[in-house]
Amino acid sequence: MTEVAVTALLAAGLFFHAVAALGVVRMPDFYTRLHAVSKAETLGVSLTLLAVAVWSGAGLVALKVLVVVAFLFAANPTATHALGRAALRTGLRPWSRREPGRE
Repeated sequence: MTEVAVTALLAAGLFFHAVAALGVVRMPDFYTRLHAVSKAETLGVSLTLLAVAVWSGAGLVALKVLVVVAFLFAANPTATHALGRAALRTGLRPWSRREPGRE
């Protein structure tokens, strides 16, 4: 039963890692790439670490992994927000479909 749960968590984590990678490749600008990576990668890493916690069983290793997952859920969105805000403050403009001069 443990192997099935670990396999399902790893498969779900791999799916979200792939979605994050696809978002980086397909999105047009920094801000949309940042959004795609922050959401999908946080969930992908969390699911992968939960698979490690399930595989290790109830114990100190699982507790440490769960603490890391909790830290990631707090740190990744905060870091993403800080990066986006810094990019906006330095003058990086968001992508627009309108071409300059053709309004």
